[in-house]
Amino acid sequence: MNLQLLQTRLAYTFRDTGLLQQALTHRSHSAVHNERLEFLGDSILNCVVASILYERFTNLDEGDLSRLRANLVKQQSLFEIAQKLELSQFLRLGEGELKSGGFRRPSILADTLEALLGAIFLDTGFDAARDVIRAFIIPLLDTVDPATLGKDAKTLLQEFLQSKKISLPTYNVVATHGAAHSQEFEVECLVPKLNVQVFGRGGSRRAGEQAAARLALEAAQAALTKSPSSRKSKPRAAQLKLGIGTIQGDTASAPTEQPGNTPA
Repeated sequence: MNLQLLQTRLAYTFRDTGLLQQALTHRSHSAVHNERLEFLGDSILNCVVASILYERFTNLDEGDLSRLRANLVKQQSLFEIAQKLELSQFLRLGEGELKSGGFRRPSILADTLEALLGAIFLDTGFDAARDVIRAFIIPLLDTVDPATLGKDAKTLLQEFLQSKKISLPTYNVVATHGAAHSQEFEVECLVPKLNVQVFGRGGSRRAGEQAAARLALEAAQAALTKSPSSRKSKPRAAQLKLGIGTIQGDTASAPTEQPGNTPA
């Protein structure tokens, strides 16, 4: 296990490598594990993110700031940051967790990221932990629209469809790609009433759903700009152009044309 590689990705070098080892250790591995560090890191993360939001969004009130922070520090966001760090290759898991695929479980990866932040705080202090947090939160914030309070694509799609009294979308995993430790999931999102069928890809099922939801929201909004008569006269086979979006972190790529109505 090349811990120097992880430290390079974090842009932080531990003085006490024992803290680093502990932060990467799941309770299934040994009695000395990372749960207390996770508790500490969670508090530091919330504090730093609150400070960043306070500085950046001067017009948001306390309630909106709280909702935005909650969307930034939720498990899915932390999981996607952990994926960028390729944290799964550094985890210390018990045999049972290894066999059951714990190295790609969002909860374990998100918790480990928080434990790392707690370990950095104990190793050097608050300023070092703050710098590491800012390095991955600021790029995330650059993709956030404060008008939506950081809501993810699935939530925005759901709210949009509900406002139009349209049934909620369905999501289906249609394919997986890559090796077990770095799988990519291809997910279909369907909104039958609007003849919307799109595909998204991501490093987890949730990330794939988010990518698909983002494309589906764009397609649903486009469909509703057309007159009702034109939608009714259009045969079901002539669906909106299919696309594939990819989420790496919190961003989705632009749609790319698919050759047909079924995923590759």
